[in-house]
Amino acid sequence: MIDLMATFVNTHCYFAIDMEHEYYMRRCLQLARNGMLNAKPNPMVGAVIVSADDRIIGEGYHVRCGEGHAEVNAFASVKPEDEHLLKESTIYVSLEPCSHYGKTPPCADLIISKGVRRCVCGCVDPFAKVQGRGIRKLRDAGIEVIVGVMEKECLELNRRFITFNTHCRPYIILKWAQSVNGFIDNDFKAFTFSTPFTKMLSHKLRAENDAILVGRITDEREHPMLNVRAWHGNNPMRIVLTHDTDINEMLKELYSKNIQSMIVEGGAKTLNSFLDSGLWDEIRVETSPIDVKNGTKAPMLSSNLILTNSIDVDGNSIKTFLKYTE
Repeated sequence: MIDLMATFVNTHCYFAIDMEHEYYMRRCLQLARNGMLNAKPNPMVGAVIVSADDRIIGEGYHVRCGEGHAEVNAFASVKPEDEHLLKESTIYVSLEPCSHYGKTPPCADLIISKGVRRCVCGCVDPFAKVQGRGIRKLRDAGIEVIVGVMEKECLELNRRFITFNTHCRPYIILKWAQSVNGFIDNDFKAFTFSTPFTKMLSHKLRAENDAILVGRITDEREHPMLNVRAWHGNNPMRIVLTHDTDINEMLKELYSKNIQSMIVEGGAKTLNSFLDSGLWDEIRVETSPIDVKNGTKAPMLSSNLILTNSIDVDGNSIKTFLKYTE
C-alpha cells in the first residue's frame, strides 16, 4: 500500500511539473507570434523568466531581425528589485538559445552570466550554427536544461524557418479559391470567389510571406498586383512562372536570396506543377457556395493530407492542409 501511494504521489508530482512547464511554454509561444512580420529571416522566439515562487519576473520576444533576441529582452524586462531572484529562476524559451555570434552576441552566454538555475527549451534549433550547441553550452556551465516541452507546437510556429534551413528552399504554400463544384474560374474567365473579408485574410497571408508566384497565363489574363493592400505589412516579391522556368533552379535562387517562404496562387497548370513534383508544404483552399457551369478545374487534392484548420467566413470555407508524414 505504501509503495502504491508513493507511486501515485510521484506520478501526480511529475504531471503537475509537466503542466507547469506547458503553461509557461504556451506564454512563450504567445509572445513569439508577435514577431511574425519583423523577426524574419530569424525565427520567432518567446522567452519567460519564472522565479522559484512561480512568479513571472521577466518576458520578451524577438521583435526585429538585428535587434535583441527573446532572451535579451526578457532579462532586460526584469525589475531591479527582482534581479536577486534570477539565481533560483527558470527561463523558458520556445527555441534553443543561440550559441554563436551573429548580429547579436550568443544568448547562451547571457543566460550563463545571469546564473539562472534551469532552462526549459521548446525545441532544438535546426540552424546549422546552433543545432544543440546552445543546449550543450548551458549544460557544461552547470545549468539544468529540459528540452521538448510542447515541441510540436514550437516546431510548427517556425515551420517556414525550419523548412528553409533543412530543405534549403522556401516554405511553399499552394493557395486557390474555387466554386462549390470545383472550378477556379467561370467559363474560363477570371472570377472572384473571395469575399471582402477573405480577401483581407489573403493579404494578411501575403504580408507574412516573402514571395508570391503566379503562372504566365494568370499574369497575362488577370494582371494581378499581388501586393498587400488590405493589410499592414511589406509586399512579397512578385514572381511570374514562365514555360521555360526550371522550378528547382528558381527555388535554389530564392534560397540564395534568403527568401524563406513563398505563396503559389495559380493558375491551375502552375499549381499542378508544384503538386506533381511534391514541392509544397501547405495548401489553403477557399471554397465559395457559388456554383458555376463550366471552367478550369481546381487541382485535385491527394489523400496524403492532414486538415489542420477549417474556418467559415461570410459563407465561404477556408481549409488548410499539411502533408501527412509517418
